[in-house]
Amino acid sequence: MDSSRYDRIEYRKCGNSGLKLPILALGLWHNFGGDAVPKQVDEMLIKAFESGITHFDLANNYGPPYGSAEEQFGRALKGALAGYRDELVISTKAGFDMWDGPYGRGGSRKYLISSLDQSLKRMGLEYVDIFYHHVPDHETPLEESMRALDQIVRTGKALYAGISNYPAALAREAFQMLKSMGTPVIIHQQKYNMFHREPEHGLFDVIREEGMGCITFSPLAQGLLTNKYLNGVPKESRIADPKGFLQGDSLNDQVLDKIRALNEIASQRGQSLAQLALVWNLRKPEVTSTIIGIRNTEQLEDNLKALENLTLSQEEENHIESIISS
Repeated sequence: MDSSRYDRIEYRKCGNSGLKLPILALGLWHNFGGDAVPKQVDEMLIKAFESGITHFDLANNYGPPYGSAEEQFGRALKGALAGYRDELVISTKAGFDMWDGPYGRGGSRKYLISSLDQSLKRMGLEYVDIFYHHVPDHETPLEESMRALDQIVRTGKALYAGISNYPAALAREAFQMLKSMGTPVIIHQQKYNMFHREPEHGLFDVIREEGMGCITFSPLAQGLLTNKYLNGVPKESRIADPKGFLQGDSLNDQVLDKIRALNEIASQRGQSLAQLALVWNLRKPEVTSTIIGIRNTEQLEDNLKALENLTLSQEEENHIESIISS
């Protein structure tokens, strides 16, 4: 592969750590599961890597079915991406439900360590670069979950520890607890987009003050912040799927008016709405990187074009703010 790929994307330092991440990461939550065609999966992974995206984000229950995204990625590591392990940042997580019974979810030492062991086997790896506790577990003492992350890093099963979906106060407590153990949390993963701005209310302050990196997910609001819904609901869209995470009530007249107004700003910039949404996400100094999800290489190429103009003028920021806060 062409080594000039590293000139095609910006890499940002992840908090106070020495790790640098590309500002776009590829998430394997959807479209990389057991039903995905291996050839198409390989095409998306290779295209991402050739474009400088070195960070691939997984979790134990990504699929469907659970575990199948890690299996697909493990297959690609033996084939399309063979020989490039040391040029990749591979992350996975545990916290949400994975298998039946009381030991298949949560934040206990038993679950986190056994889940990571299974993830490593599925991917054929000795270690991952980042292992996250995926979601807080209020039935497990925070210290137990953090000691599990500490053990995972100390035993070499992960190089770095991360947390995900932690509210501000708990994120600070988790960071300080792990720091005292000698294994700092280097990164926090949180949902953030124009329609979901919760991290602005305290979490970004914690991230900045504690020196953590931050990687955001769902920057396109599950497809709402694209041109997909400007003229109705496509049959194959996530809203059209009654079992999907994005339901029909997510798209009302008020939201549609905002989408159309934002699309006008994007058009004036010579960008798609999706590209504008990525630029808006990455404008925050606390944001190290954002995770994109794709169905095909065409969607990846569209997202990558956001890198051609990452600057928002103050006037544009103010205009966007007036739309999304109305």
